[in-house]
Amino acid sequence: MSISENILRLKSLIPQQVTLIAVSKTKPITSVLEAYEAGQKDFGENYVQELVDKHIELPKDINWHFIGHLQTNKVKYIAPFVYMIHGVDSIKLLTEINKEAKKNNRVINCLLQLYIAKEETKFGLDFEEASALLTSNAFLDLKHISIQGFMAMASNTDDEVQIENEFKNVLQFKNRYPQFPILSIGMSSDYGIAIKQGSTHIRVGSLIFGERNYNNK
Repeated sequence: MSISENILRLKSLIPQQVTLIAVSKTKPITSVLEAYEAGQKDFGENYVQELVDKHIELPKDINWHFIGHLQTNKVKYIAPFVYMIHGVDSIKLLTEINKEAKKNNRVINCLLQLYIAKEETKFGLDFEEASALLTSNAFLDLKHISIQGFMAMASNTDDEVQIENEFKNVLQFKNRYPQFPILSIGMSSDYGIAIKQGSTHIRVGSLIFGERNYNNK
């Protein structure tokens, strides 16, 4: 199936209120454009330089989501245009985003990344750390960021019960904060489980573009 057919198929399978983010990292401009021309407006990137390059070349009404691990010294490159930053995992990073957003006369949408997986390789805050951050004076002073909700990644496992439980836990945590509408959980392998557990945004790459090719980075 083509990229456009994959987009249309996915959109027919997911509820209307769920936002599909096409994960376009390592994919060429032509592939992103094909998805865009099929009506896709939300795209996710993991690498700052690649995101900057694509923003320059592609239509300006695309909503660019930064979904990778963002280093503070790279924030300034995406602050002028990024639609939402998903992987915020420290007050230090939030403070830097706030600083660069202020320079660009913007308020940048952010999601706090929660650590729910049974793995050491993923980033994020545990529930206690996230609660402490959201009530800290340092956070309350930030006027150029807007926390919209939470992002999380389940363990990389075939155990669907484990994945479901991890997503349930993050939904229960999110429900403590009704002022934050977004729950960004679910990828190509587990988006169905994520939607059942309240996901509002799913991040799907291989089901749209095919398997990753890291040589195109």
